[in-house]
Amino acid sequence: MDKRDYDFRKGEVLLVDKPLHWTSFDVVNKLRWPLSKKYKIKRFKVGHAGTLDPLATGLLIICTGKSTKLSESLTSEDKTYTGTLLLGKTTPSFDLETEFDQTFKTEHITEAKIYALAQSFEGAQKQTPPVFSAKKVNGKRAYESARKGQAIELKENDIFIHSFSIEAIRFPEVDFKIKCSKGTYIRSIANDFGKALNSGATLTALRRTASGDFLIENAKSVDEWVEIIAATEILEEQ
Repeated sequence: MDKRDYDFRKGEVLLVDKPLHWTSFDVVNKLRWPLSKKYKIKRFKVGHAGTLDPLATGLLIICTGKSTKLSESLTSEDKTYTGTLLLGKTTPSFDLETEFDQTFKTEHITEAKIYALAQSFEGAQKQTPPVFSAKKVNGKRAYESARKGQAIELKENDIFIHSFSIEAIRFPEVDFKIKCSKGTYIRSIANDFGKALNSGATLTALRRTASGDFLIENAKSVDEWVEIIAATEILEEQ
């Protein structure tokens, strides 16, 4: 276990390896409870910097106490992801949250086309967020309307892809690594990638490996952080 002294009330930045199927708020709530109990503060300040979808794993930055003021600046950092996309099929959510709804031909797709296309995605561009996203439209989360089958129109965002490399091709699956600006939806990139190949594509796995200078290698599991919180002595406020 981590032996260093923590002062969660004064403020800490915690690197968490978010499990699959957990929301970012699940992680916040799981850590807030033992902190509230230890410090006897009913609503202990805990927040996250940069949401991860439930179907994504990896680096989630959690801020406690007075460090929650850092959340906005930490969210603005570039992010790095590894993931897998499946060629030839699409879903309404662009990932596996929803069922496959269309199938496309893939016989014309070559490895050379895949590598070249990834490079062409690098640089500044406009991106439309998925309708199954937390973006607000008329005061409501887009996914709330999408799940009811209601039509939604989302505005394009300016994003920047610093690098997009193909790590392996196990046709029809493609493993990739991407470094991008904040606000980039990797699900949308997967969908756009399929369209650019005159086919379709679905994001089937995603893991955040870096956010700014913070790396997944230095992250701990939720359970590890709960143990650290329980073992930490409360420091007197200066």
